[in-house]
Amino acid sequence: MRFSELGRTGLKVSRACLGTMTWGRQNTEADGHAQMDYAVDRGVNFFDTAEMYPTPPSAERHGLTEEIVGAWLAARGSRGKVVLATKIVGRNAGAWYRKDGGQARITRAQIDEAVEGSLRRLRTDVIDLYQIHWPDRDVHRWGVLTHVEYAEDFIAFEDQLEHLSRHVEKGSIRHIGVSNETAWGVMRFLRAAERTGGPRIASIQNAYNLVNRTFELGLSEIAVQEDVGLLAYSPLGQGYLTGKYQGGALPPGARKTLYDRLQRYEKPGADRAIQSYVDLARARGIEPAALALKFVDTRPFVASTIVGASGLAQLKADLDAFDLAWDDELEAAVDRLHLEQPNPCP
Repeated sequence: MRFSELGRTGLKVSRACLGTMTWGRQNTEADGHAQMDYAVDRGVNFFDTAEMYPTPPSAERHGLTEEIVGAWLAARGSRGKVVLATKIVGRNAGAWYRKDGGQARITRAQIDEAVEGSLRRLRTDVIDLYQIHWPDRDVHRWGVLTHVEYAEDFIAFEDQLEHLSRHVEKGSIRHIGVSNETAWGVMRFLRAAERTGGPRIASIQNAYNLVNRTFELGLSEIAVQEDVGLLAYSPLGQGYLTGKYQGGALPPGARKTLYDRLQRYEKPGADRAIQSYVDLARARGIEPAALALKFVDTRPFVASTIVGASGLAQLKADLDAFDLAWDDELEAAVDRLHLEQPNPCP
């Protein structure tokens, strides 16, 4: 396993990050523990979770994934072996996220409540990377395009940073990051840190894959020049880039089959684009999933690629993909397909 530095923190994180969002819904606690055991044995030292997980989110299961991770950390005594990342929900009307049943926001009181809750569920004294899951303002996210003329009705970047810095200063979180954020938002956070001396965001966690390369349109330059590396989620397009859903297939136990929430990868032109990458992989004698994962891993702005698995066999195949050889011919073939059908699943 290779490693990257997380922003300017000095932390070394594995190029593969273990995602956890299915644990407690699609996967059992035992499944999650087995995956963490296997991942650590393979050299993975970076786990990503969130207070919202498992997905799809619900009041009944909110926080369960963190509890599963925390139980494993306690049982194995492995806290020192893992760079642990979690997230606070952004602005959201879901009544179950906060004790008062109100709208979730990135306020001082809600950050305090969320950090304390995550520490308790994770059974740890410190979170290595604490991320804002999505912005406090109305922006494009998860493939849903919004065109809202929002007023200055969001928690100021300086205020969000100040609220988070209190936890950095007292040692309950080490570093901060953002997720589902825009180029403007990243630069505003960086500028706020420069002005106030507050903590600097170390990473950005956004979707990035063969059929969604929108990160390259502005954020990639920021990631490289400002050392805010991408933690790429959905590198397999929620499973579509494995080819398993092609032709309308619905494999038993798959997320599309169970929850039918993958419309981001069912937009006009998506099926043709996905099939072209599946065909390219097979023509080269490569598993389609391996092609998709290695593509993400080879980008210079990516700090780590988040992989999630329904079982150990899938996790093994995903981690094996990071050893795949990537050459100029493969790079040219991928770019040619991208130019023919750019970003059908933004």
